[in-house]
Amino acid sequence: MDPHTRLSVNILVTLVMAANVIPVTRTRVLAKNGCRSHCGNLSIPYPFGTEEGCFLNENFHISCSTSSIAYLAHTDFIVNNITMEGQLQILTTVARDCYGAPSDHVITQITSWSPLSIYNVSSTRNKFTAIGCDTYAYLNGFIGNKSYSAGCMSVCNRFEDLVDGSCSGFGCCQIQIPDGLKTIDVEAYSFNNHVNVSGFNNCSYAFIVEESRFRFSSDYVQSIPLDQTFPVSLDWVVSDETCAEAAKNQSNYACQRSECYEPVNGSGYLCKCPDGFNGNPYLPEGCSDIDECKIRNPCDQNAICDNLPGSFDCHCKGGYEGDGKSNGTGCSPIDEKGFPFLIIGLGVSIGLLVVVLSISWTYWGLWQRKLIRQREKFFLQNGGIILQQEFSKLKGPVSAKIFTSEELKKATNNFHETRILGKGGQGTVYKGILQDNRVVAIKKSMIADRSQVEQFINEVVVLSRVNHRNVVKLLGCCLETEVPLLVYEFISNGTLYQRLHCLSNGSFSWECRLRIAAETAGALSYLHSAAYPPIIHRDVKSTNILLDEHYIAKVSDFGASRLVPLDQTQLTTLVQGTLGYLDPEYFQSSQLTEKSDVYSFGVVLAELLTGRKALCFLMPEEERNLAMHFASALKKDRLFRIIDQGVLAEGSTAQIKEVAMLADRCLRVRGEERPSMKEVAMELDGLRTMPKHPWMKNDSKETKCLLDEFASVNAQGNDGSPSD
Repeated sequence: MDPHTRLSVNILVTLVMAANVIPVTRTRVLAKNGCRSHCGNLSIPYPFGTEEGCFLNENFHISCSTSSIAYLAHTDFIVNNITMEGQLQILTTVARDCYGAPSDHVITQITSWSPLSIYNVSSTRNKFTAIGCDTYAYLNGFIGNKSYSAGCMSVCNRFEDLVDGSCSGFGCCQIQIPDGLKTIDVEAYSFNNHVNVSGFNNCSYAFIVEESRFRFSSDYVQSIPLDQTFPVSLDWVVSDETCAEAAKNQSNYACQRSECYEPVNGSGYLCKCPDGFNGNPYLPEGCSDIDECKIRNPCDQNAICDNLPGSFDCHCKGGYEGDGKSNGTGCSPIDEKGFPFLIIGLGVSIGLLVVVLSISWTYWGLWQRKLIRQREKFFLQNGGIILQQEFSKLKGPVSAKIFTSEELKKATNNFHETRILGKGGQGTVYKGILQDNRVVAIKKSMIADRSQVEQFINEVVVLSRVNHRNVVKLLGCCLETEVPLLVYEFISNGTLYQRLHCLSNGSFSWECRLRIAAETAGALSYLHSAAYPPIIHRDVKSTNILLDEHYIAKVSDFGASRLVPLDQTQLTTLVQGTLGYLDPEYFQSSQLTEKSDVYSFGVVLAELLTGRKALCFLMPEEERNLAMHFASALKKDRLFRIIDQGVLAEGSTAQIKEVAMLADRCLRVRGEERPSMKEVAMELDGLRTMPKHPWMKNDSKETKCLLDEFASVNAQGNDGSPSD
């Protein structure tokens, strides 16, 4: 085993966003009538339940073992606590990477799981933690359609130097979990196999833990037992619908006699009892009136308290006047001959009110003027006049328009967090609904580069005229904000990466894969050959290929794209792209050409054939880089050992070989040896219509032999299909 090879333990947590909810208040926990309300010491309020008919749906099923241990739904996670305000605590195990003797490398496996969509790991109450003196750990996942990775490093030299309670990188490291992170992988590694610290630390540990329930102890560095668990706080909602959407289906609506509300920073809905009531808001008769007069007398001693549904009223006794409330004016004796304080006070109050309203109106007017001037300033800084002039010069139709900031604020509910589709290095993408009910994707960049205004305007003009069925259409932009906003058509079915590599999405047919490859190649060929001036995408990868409801491919994300001047064939640029897809020739020379997109497309083609990720550090070292491993397998005549099993079962061997040879030509190290995207697109179109010749009748037998060989390779531990 190579000394630099690292093993990891993955904890897969696929969760739909559910935001932080209102602060916890104490309410009476009530189960459904005739149902079990406890499992051991755990209170189980409806909509949760342990038996059929006692829970709202399977999402809220709590399995109670014979030893009175509660498990979440059909998982192995032990439930510690449930609140009516959308919080639930579970226990999770630890990812570990352990070393004993020099030849003894021990690793404990933890089963992956895909919990129900109503749960979300809380980003405010949990932290990602790594422990060890020769340790680094990764937290990987997705935020919307964008991949996310973060790391934590923990080192130390002597056990005596460790400080209990300190988790700042010396024996212990912690980082915050971002909002909306899904498909979570936790990985633990060692820098030097713990050789230098083996006297007191043989393992690297990584886990997610509820911050308030964890305090670092030096004992953790020496050993964390295999059965050690840590509490993790989850947020839950009834469903991922809004209150308005859920109320339309009364048969499944949980807030029948209570109030529905939506979490402040997430999606879905919860129920609560109205003000003045308490109990279980999810039960039909769960909310009962609070008798404020009995619990606490809120009235003055000279007043009478009357309880009302959800409220109360105070009446001063005879001879007294006032509001009667103990925290108000109370009740004071009536003085018929006294000074008219009430009239004078009323007059002064009205006068003050007029002054305040006048000042407020003046301030509002000045603020509006300042806002208008600020919008005009940003519009000029972002090249608004230049863009208007360029649009006026165009003779043909231009589909893009210039949106106002108010239009896009309304479309995104003032860029609310619940509208976030994804976050990445280029910026944040929001889902928007325009006034004409069109659903769009609005990209908000992280920073504005004033030196690139003319280049940005030029790209907007060119992309607005790009009209290809396999390219995400640019609908317009907004220049009235500090950072320009781009508006694209909304694509609903996720990315090609998710379809290929996320277990919950399943696989799809070889015919569909080949069509997606041909459509993507056609789109890139159009950008290289038909666009004026030509466009080099520069970041072709499976996460930038979107799929619509019919699984039609749409090339997206032109944040790194560059326009090629008509008198040049290459550009000298700062190297930019994604590891695993990056053209090695471009990486070494910084000379960007159309062949750089060809190389990246070759990696995507290899992904479609093998079902493997472009870069996977969980694989053996010689198989981590898909492009290099694919070329090596083809050269050694081991192609069908790495081809996806589903592809082998459905595609003809001749067709698969032709596509593989095409991918190999795209992956040539020297750009001049690669075909053009136009040639690639034409060849893929030809392969899609390839007839089955008579000599291919025994193709099924050959495929069966290949599948048997593939299964044999799997049994030896060389499975190429990603499972992380």
